[in-house]
Parts: sequence; C-alpha cells; structure tokens
Amino acid sequence: MEFVDGRFFDHFMDPRNVGRIEDPDGTGAAGDPSCGDWLLVTIRVERGKIGEIRFLCRGCSSAIATSSAMTELAAGKSLEEALAITASEIEGAVGGLPEEKKHCSLLGEEALKNAVADYLARREKGRPGP
Repeated sequence: MEFVDGRFFDHFMDPRNVGRIEDPDGTGAAGDPSCGDWLLVTIRVERGKIGEIRFLCRGCSSAIATSSAMTELAAGKSLEEALAITASEIEGAVGGLPEEKKHCSLLGEEALKNAVADYLARREKGRPGP
C-alpha cells in the first residue's frame, strides 16, 4: 500500500479521540458490526459547534486511520460545517487510500452525519441541550 505521506500511519498508530462520550448529545454509527468494518461516533455539542467528538472502530488500519482523521476534521466545527465533511476530505486527510479501501472514509462521513442527525432529532424532541 503506497501513501503520499505519513499522515495515514500517524493516524493509524496514534489515533486521536478514541473512546466514547458518556451521555453524548448525539450518537451515530455506520457499517456492519456483525461482519465488517464498523464505526461508532459520539459528539458533545457546545454553542452550535462540535465541542467534543470520540469514536470506536472495529476494522482495518484504513478504517481506524480515517475515523481518527474524521474526528480531527469535525472537532470545533459548526453542525453545518460538520455535515459538509465528505469522504473525499477524510481520505485526503490521511494522504489518500487505494480504491479497495475508499469505503473506509465513507464510514466516517456516514457516522458523523448520523451523530449530528441524532443530536438534531433529540433537540427537536425537547431533550435539554447546550
């Protein structure tokens, strides 16, 4: 596997924001936990921005690296900015992926969007929030 630079290995060997937020404002998942790569994202929203983000991932090195990169892209962003993060941007943040691993960056995009959607749905239902 050839990469443009060391960003992939940096995120894989030292992933950022690993874990799960207790009592999160939003939770999103993507993938299939029974047989393949799977990603869980939890967020805390502060003043309309992602104040904290964590992930748990079961998968290959590409899934782990792209999940870590996604959290760095999303941290501190407004909800609108977070929703606009694409799989292509996530892939770029790790220096690219081979064709057969591009689905890993899609996991990050989908799980992040699901976490924001969960937050918005909770807020709409009257759950107290920041």
